[in-house]
Amino acid sequence: MSSIKHLVYAVIRFLREQSQMDAYTSDEQESLEVAIQCLETVFKISPEDTHLAVSQPLTEMFSNSFCKNDILPLSNSVPEDVGKADQLKDEGNNHMKEENYAAAVDCYTQAIELDPNNAVYYCNRAAAQSKLGHYTDAIKDCEKAIAIDSKYSKAYGRMGLALTAINKFEEAVTSYQKALDLDPENDSYKSNLKIAEQKLREVSSPAASLMQNPQVQQLMSGMMTNAIGGPAAGVGGLTDLSSLIQAGQQFAQQIQQQNPELIEQLRNHIRSRSFSSSTEEHS
Repeated sequence: MSSIKHLVYAVIRFLREQSQMDAYTSDEQESLEVAIQCLETVFKISPEDTHLAVSQPLTEMFSNSFCKNDILPLSNSVPEDVGKADQLKDEGNNHMKEENYAAAVDCYTQAIELDPNNAVYYCNRAAAQSKLGHYTDAIKDCEKAIAIDSKYSKAYGRMGLALTAINKFEEAVTSYQKALDLDPENDSYKSNLKIAEQKLREVSSPAASLMQNPQVQQLMSGMMTNAIGGPAAGVGGLTDLSSLIQAGQQFAQQIQQQNPELIEQLRNHIRSRSFSSSTEEHS
């Protein structure tokens, strides 16, 4: 019965905190007070029974339990398993130094099976997965590591690397920022954040998106080949202005046919820039 009273005291404490919040109407707050009085009466608990208080608030206990039991597998590891798992981690680290990344993944996986609630094993496996180009798997491992230890800066940093590799620059920026919040002096996180931010700025521009499109690059290559392909300079070459204009028109027509939406984005971008410049001149 003592453990039940501890639980009920925690519930009463939670309800009392909720009843003092402005988020509830007066009727709802009154209902919470009634619930508190009922629990105190049934379980014979009063506010003076502070010895029943537990070290963590009810919400924190719930969050911890949810994280460990619902998201991650239950750990029934015995000391022997934990020791073996740590040995496997060391073996995996050695494989990483030898650039034997597949073997490293295997070692970290075995370590996780023995001790599934160790964030380091997931984070190390993420590093190996990234080296193999398995970026989606790396991101999942980083997420598992963070679920175990939300203040594990290395997991955020490695997730940023994997996200950058698959061109998810906005999410990568968020990951690096979180890593820096936890480890502000880490130069690697700072430099990688700058790279991700630069990449994000580049892809945010319609013009940049246009020039990074493989079809556009192919057409550009063909246009330049035609423009400079004359037998001599000034005859079909770049100095032949009419040939260059004609090639440019053909290029624009082909892009319009293949990706009209991209052309429209570029036009809107140019118009907005022109409008912005005009506004600045008259301000």
